[in-house]
Amino acid sequence: MKRPVILAISALTIVATLSACGNTRSQRVATGALGGAVAGQVVANEPVAGALIGGTIGAVN
Repeated sequence: MKRPVILAISALTIVATLSACGNTRSQRVATGALGGAVAGQVVANEPVAGALIGGTIGAVN
């Protein structure tokens, strides 16, 4: 595998794990959005897209 693919998979795994933290749905959305923003910035220089993905993962958990 190429490095960007491994980095993206690792970032999504971390975001999914962090988005499970929290007692309420809004806490999980906030945690997922924050983790997603960081991962999106690192992986693709797109923190907004990462926040949207992370927030969505948090809402589903």
